[in-house]
Amino acid sequence: MTPPPSDPTPPIAHLERKARLLLWLVAAVITGFVLYVLVARGVFERNQQLVLISDDSEGVIVGMDLTFSGFPIGRVRRIELADDGKARMLIDVPVKDARWLRTSSIFTLERGMVGDTRIRAFSGILQDPPLPAGAERTLLRGDTAAEIPRLVASARALLENLDHMTGPESSLNTSLAHLSTVTERLTGHYGVLTGVLGSEGNAKKIITMLERSNALLAKADAQVFGPQGVMDSTQGALVSAKTALDSSNQAIKQLSTVLQDARQTLTKVDAVLAEAQAVGANARVASTDLGTLRAEVEASLRKVSQLVNEVNRKWPLARDAEIKLP
Repeated sequence: MTPPPSDPTPPIAHLERKARLLLWLVAAVITGFVLYVLVARGVFERNQQLVLISDDSEGVIVGMDLTFSGFPIGRVRRIELADDGKARMLIDVPVKDARWLRTSSIFTLERGMVGDTRIRAFSGILQDPPLPAGAERTLLRGDTAAEIPRLVASARALLENLDHMTGPESSLNTSLAHLSTVTERLTGHYGVLTGVLGSEGNAKKIITMLERSNALLAKADAQVFGPQGVMDSTQGALVSAKTALDSSNQAIKQLSTVLQDARQTLTKVDAVLAEAQAVGANARVASTDLGTLRAEVEASLRKVSQLVNEVNRKWPLARDAEIKLP
C-alpha cells in the first residue's frame, strides 16, 4: 500500500481568524452604508408634520420632495384618503428647514405635459409667523394637461373673432375704407381743409372767405393807420388841443396875476375908506385918493375882462365868467 501524495501548498496560518475578521469588516461596511442612507434620508432628524389637502393625488408618490426655491425641504411620508373624499398628504419637514414655511405660504401641485409631478412651496413674506407643526393647507393644482381644452376653446374663439374682424362687412374693413377716403382728401388740392370739411368745394369757400377777410383787414388798416387815416387826424387834433391847453394855462397864469393886483388894490381901498371914515376933516384929500383908487380898480377890472375874453376865445368853456364888484 502506497502512501498518499503530499500537498505541495502549505497551509495558511490563522485562516479561521482571518475569515472571521473579513466577515466583521463586511458587516461593518454594510452597517455604515445603511446608517449613511438613513442619515441621508433624514431618519434621525427632528421633523414636524405638514398636511396638504387636494382633490386628487394623481402623480404624487411616497418619498416625493417638497421643494422651496428649487431645494428640497420636506418629503411625502404617507398619502391617505379622508372621510370627505379628499386626498391628505402627510409631509415630514425637518425642523431646520421649517423656517422657510410661514402662515402665508402657499403650496402648489404642478404636473407638466413632460416631466414629473412637483410639490412646491412659496413664501412671499418671510416676516410672517412660522407655520405651526401639524398645520393643514390646501394644495393648489396647476395641471397643464387640464388647461389644454380651455386653451383650445380660447384659441377657437380668438380665430372666430379674427375672422369676423377681417370679413368683407367687418368694422375694421369699413374703418380702413374711411381712412383711405380721408387720406385721399388730405392729399388733394386743399390738403387738410379738404379732409376736415369733406370736399374741395367747402375748402374753397373757406379759403375765399379768408381772402376776403384779409382784404377787409388791409383796407381797415389803411383807413385807420394810413397817412390820411383816423389815427393821423386824431393825432393832429390831439396836438392842437395840447397847444390850446398850453395857451389857456398861460392865460390863466396871467389872470391869476391880475386878480392878485386887484386884490391888493381893493385892500388899499378898504384902508382909504377906513381912514376916510376916521378923519372927517380931510374929506377933500380922501375924495381925491378915492378917485385915484377907483380909476386903478377900473383899470384892473378892464384887464381882467380882457384876459377872461382871451381865455374864452382860446379855450371856450361852458360857463359865464362874471366878476362882481364889492
